[in-house]
Amino acid sequence: MERILIADDNVQITKIISEFVKRHGFEPVVAYDGRQALEFFHKETFAVILLDVMMPYMDGFALCREIRRTSNVPIIMITARGEDFERVMGLDIGADDYIVKPFSGEEVMARIRAILRRIERAPGQSPANAPLVFDNLSIHMADALVTIDGHPVSLTKKELEILYTLAESCGKLFSREMLLSLLWGYDYYGDSRTVDSHVKRLRVKLDAYDHPHWQIRTIWGMGYKFEVIEDEE
Repeated sequence: MERILIADDNVQITKIISEFVKRHGFEPVVAYDGRQALEFFHKETFAVILLDVMMPYMDGFALCREIRRTSNVPIIMITARGEDFERVMGLDIGADDYIVKPFSGEEVMARIRAILRRIERAPGQSPANAPLVFDNLSIHMADALVTIDGHPVSLTKKELEILYTLAESCGKLFSREMLLSLLWGYDYYGDSRTVDSHVKRLRVKLDAYDHPHWQIRTIWGMGYKFEVIEDEE
């Protein structure tokens, strides 16, 4: 049975979520502070992790950053109503989705099912699992591995997904809204700067290596696309 880690210091909330998790065939594992949640993460394997932003000893943001150092496990942040900055920050540091308090148990399970469906149909999960190769760039989505001239490039889960999505449709323009819908999978009602910040960090990592024959290009006011640069004759 797959496990779901529920990290929240509110006992009532963890009881409600745990009941719905069990009804839908998962095993709930409850942590009441950030340090305990991190210990569980290192000891067990989870299908999804739910993190409350405000927890004793280690808050949800710090815990999300720590988890993202070694794992791409789906993370859903639990945020307070009206705190837009919490949602943006959570997404920027690697969370996959967020739930706003107060919420229902069915909403939580709907978010979990949506994330697990996206993983099942994620780019690169075809039977062949063939890598994308553009000159000195190789993207192995199935292995979460990106190399340039044979050197591994350390990317976060969202940076990898953005790179693969753009490269898989080389030459196609993706608006920020399209990328939010494809990779975050919900109706985002804040601004779209989270995409810009992810692309900016992705570019910094890619630009540490020479890549004269490909690029992620910004189309101002419209979005981004991956393109191959032909040699001028």
